[in-house]
Amino acid sequence: MSALKVTAIGNSLGVILPKEVVTLLRVQKGDHLHVLVTPRGIELSPFDPVLDEQLEVGRSVMKRYRSALRKLAE
Repeated sequence: MSALKVTAIGNSLGVILPKEVVTLLRVQKGDHLHVLVTPRGIELSPFDPVLDEQLEVGRSVMKRYRSALRKLAE
């Protein structure tokens, strides 16, 4: 567990992620991190929760209409 120090970056505030945290998150310069509010507190994630929900809806539609989609693909 790492403690992060809040620092001024221009007119904003920011934190510097240690190399170990960057490695664990699998992010690079320019990537976006999503802030998630959970019962345990705040979490940073490189994965977009909205996109995950949309993909799950798409999977359920594809599963439900599998035979129709196969016929359309022919």
